Amino acid sequence: MSFSAILGAWIAAFLTLGIFSYLYRDNPFYKIAEHVFVGISAAYVAAISFWTQIYPNLFGRLFPKDGPLAFTGLEFDFNHEFNILYLFPLLLGVMMLISVFQQFNWMARWGIAYTVAIAAGLKAFGYLNSNVLNQVSASAVDLFSGSLPFFYNETTPYSGDTVFNNIVLVVGTLSALMYFYFSKEQTGNFGRFTRLGIYFLMVSFGASFGFAVMGRISLLVGRFNDLIEYSSSDYNYATFSVLLFIIVTLGIWSFQNPEQKGN
Repeated sequence: MSFSAILGAWIAAFLTLGIFSYLYRDNPFYKIAEHVFVGISAAYVAAISFWTQIYPNLFGRLFPKDGPLAFTGLEFDFNHEFNILYLFPLLLGVMMLISVFQQFNWMARWGIAYTVAIAAGLKAFGYLNSNVLNQVSASAVDLFSGSLPFFYNETTPYSGDTVFNNIVLVVGTLSALMYFYFSKEQTGNFGRFTRLGIYFLMVSFGASFGFAVMGRISLLVGRFNDLIEYSSSDYNYATFSVLLFIIVTLGIWSFQNPEQKGN
């Protein structure tokens, strides 16, 4: 086993157990792991955004090879044509960066306002197209098609549609929508129908929550598998050594800071 692999295992074990140490209480090990995770994540996103978006798309269009601005000595060969309009986002980006100086922080408002407006417009269009329109289209089903079986049977694949599934889809969609119709008092038959919508909403929210929990559990299992692997002699018992170090250090720290035990 190479030294870099062993060192990486020790660092991974320390950061993982540092996060788990929050189960005891908030402590310096957790803060170290938290700050390292946030800092590395921010740096990684910034680097990826620069090299995959800004560098090829902005500089590649302002300073293409053999372009009109080639006299500056900046040339980027990304097979893009020169586009003078890209000076506008470059200017807004520079204005946002120089906002670190207090006397120029007002300039960042233009760039932030433009970015927020564009992002909101694109997000609204994407949400309308992918969620609303597609959901409405998927809810328009054929209830009484002669080619569909009422239930699944041995000749119908489980991935196919049935009349029963389409009825459940229509009833669930309408009852859930009617629950949010507040212009009519939800009493009588209408109240019973909207109460059915509550059950459909509860099932939907429960399935979404369960899916999110299972995703987090899969990540947790992955971390446990790594800790088990790092506890072997190939990694010089990294997991056990780091765990012992954290436990001993937290014990000493707890005795030295008795006033924080209730926090």
